[in-house]
Amino acid sequence: MKTHILPTQIKVITTTREQAWQQGICTPGMEESVNLRLTGECHQIWEGWGGCFNELGWIALATLPSDRRDAILHDLFDPVEGCRFNYCRLPIGASDYAAEWYSHNETPGDLEMKDFSIHRDYQHLIPYLKAAMAHRPDMKLFASPWSPPTWMKHPRAYNYGTLLWTPEILRAYALYLVEFVQTYCREGIQIQQIHLQNEPVADQKFPSCVWTGEQMRDFIRDYLGPKFSQLGLNCEIWLGTLNTADYDGFVTTTLSDPEANRFIAGVGLQWDGKGMAQRVHASWPEKRIIQTENECGNGQNTWEYAQYVFGLLQHYITNGAVAYTYWNMVLEPEGRSTWGWKQNAMVTVDAGNQSVTYNPEFHVMKHFSRFIDPGAVRRGVSGCLSGNAVAFENPDGSRVAVVANPLKMKRSCVIADETQCVEFTLLPESFNTVFLP
Repeated sequence: MKTHILPTQIKVITTTREQAWQQGICTPGMEESVNLRLTGECHQIWEGWGGCFNELGWIALATLPSDRRDAILHDLFDPVEGCRFNYCRLPIGASDYAAEWYSHNETPGDLEMKDFSIHRDYQHLIPYLKAAMAHRPDMKLFASPWSPPTWMKHPRAYNYGTLLWTPEILRAYALYLVEFVQTYCREGIQIQQIHLQNEPVADQKFPSCVWTGEQMRDFIRDYLGPKFSQLGLNCEIWLGTLNTADYDGFVTTTLSDPEANRFIAGVGLQWDGKGMAQRVHASWPEKRIIQTENECGNGQNTWEYAQYVFGLLQHYITNGAVAYTYWNMVLEPEGRSTWGWKQNAMVTVDAGNQSVTYNPEFHVMKHFSRFIDPGAVRRGVSGCLSGNAVAFENPDGSRVAVVANPLKMKRSCVIADETQCVEFTLLPESFNTVFLP
């Protein structure tokens, strides 16, 4: 017979269109009414939640007084009260949300990287990183380039093009990535992972570079992996960030090569990469998977897109991902990039009227990150609500279930595990977290 913990010991948090982060009420549930059960199945060990540090995010934050800016960073990173983000991304050189395009070495022919410099990053990225790390000093960081230095490419431009495929350029580019890791380390910022290329199949008008799976395999196997190994860098190499469902072209090609495989710690997926998450996890269970960039919307920050993002979170989590990374955490209204695309953000800062808006996707992310700890084990779920739910067991034994109700009517959720059964109400079109101590 199940024991029932006191309802006052259980935390139920609900967010609806009208009101975010409401305290819910639960009561003891009836076993015969269970519609969400935490099963005995145990899956991946969770590593973290986060977002990406981009220049336009810090530029937006910097329009606020320091106390209000710090309040936002507290809400994103504080390990007790905030979203508790601990697993974040930064660009190597300019991303599509940089204020201007740049790399860390634009000296043509500098194969030895004598002119390598992160001087530009002292303007925006490093202040952003250090302000966040003041709240979360144990932050894990991964980095990826959008474009190599222009003199390493054909055509010679930040946007479009490919890496020049000569031994001299390939050695120099491996050294470029080494210099990035080492220089940031001297700045007191440890980079835990390098993902080889942001969106390698995207030939974009913003900084980009096209790679094939064969090129990624050869560069990792013959240049980057040996260089990292030779120097003993405390930094992993990942096959990412893949924006394609071409499993055989990228994953099979690289991981089936034993020499390339031994240098690759995991696979980073974003956008269309979600289409192969299940297959990667099933075929290469020893390789960790992370979601590297939440799909970005159109700058309207609607409730409907937040519901879509919940589905993305559930998809990646149930298909073996060990971390989930949002894209731009903070932007100005409409989230317009310098090349004209409008994108969503968790927080909107309006410099004109000094207002701060926490958008629906902030609350969706918080529903997962606030109670699911690094080191948590994903538990299996069953029942008629399992299609809109995920569950974890934290290292301290507490359990967390995150449940969406996409319907425009109330529903009862009766949740049970091996020892207890409780009931609470899912409000119409809501996101819900139940924390069982």
